[in-house]
Amino acid sequence: MTINFAKMEKFEGVDFRCWKKKMHFMLTTRKAAHVLTTPRPMEPGECVVETIKEIKRRQKWDNDDYICKGHILNELWDTLELKYITEIASSKKFLVSDFNNYKMDDSRSITEQYNELLVIYGQFKLHHMNMDESIGVSTIIDKLSPSWKDFKHNLKHQNEDLSLVQLASHICIEESLRVKESDKSEKPKGKVESGQPSIHMVENKPRNVNHKDMENVSRNMSQATRTKRERNWFVGGTIRLGIASMIVV
Repeated sequence: MTINFAKMEKFEGVDFRCWKKKMHFMLTTRKAAHVLTTPRPMEPGECVVETIKEIKRRQKWDNDDYICKGHILNELWDTLELKYITEIASSKKFLVSDFNNYKMDDSRSITEQYNELLVIYGQFKLHHMNMDESIGVSTIIDKLSPSWKDFKHNLKHQNEDLSLVQLASHICIEESLRVKESDKSEKPKGKVESGQPSIHMVENKPRNVNHKDMENVSRNMSQATRTKRERNWFVGGTIRLGIASMIVV
């Protein structure tokens, strides 16, 4: 069945109420306005015989609904097409701008920032903006922070092309190694880890000696010298007495 849709002024995005009244009047002349307020007749359940009148009633509603939607979309299509095509084009420009201007820094996790770039890259496909994966990988490598200069240099000089999944793996491993090295460098010196033996160094410091101590030391040394002399004299005298007694005998 061929339907000739009536022509009326296109909706330009202004004066919607006036356009709505005109559209309703045209649908009424087409005897299709009732579908705007009347629900579709329900189909009969199983084991229920439907009458010819009910079948025709439902078919008429479906046909009028088709006419109603066709008229409305025909009048709105140009405006909707212009609106959404403009939004899509603008959205594409923002996506490209966001991807090109994205810069990584050391204030946050590099892996987290890489995932944010992947979200933007994934939206390219939703908008049918195909980008070669090798170009995306190379672009993301260039966006790594300056502190990853050596890492970027090594990746760029690899013979094989990296995929986005492989690049994510390399970044994750590199970041975990950097975190471990940072933890070691920040560990306080002299701190002994639990479970390891500790060595305590004891420094012998000279004791402060006053004048009285010096006198005591001198007195003790004099007494020791005098005792030694007396011992030597006693031993020597005993030996001399023994020799003299042997001579007399």
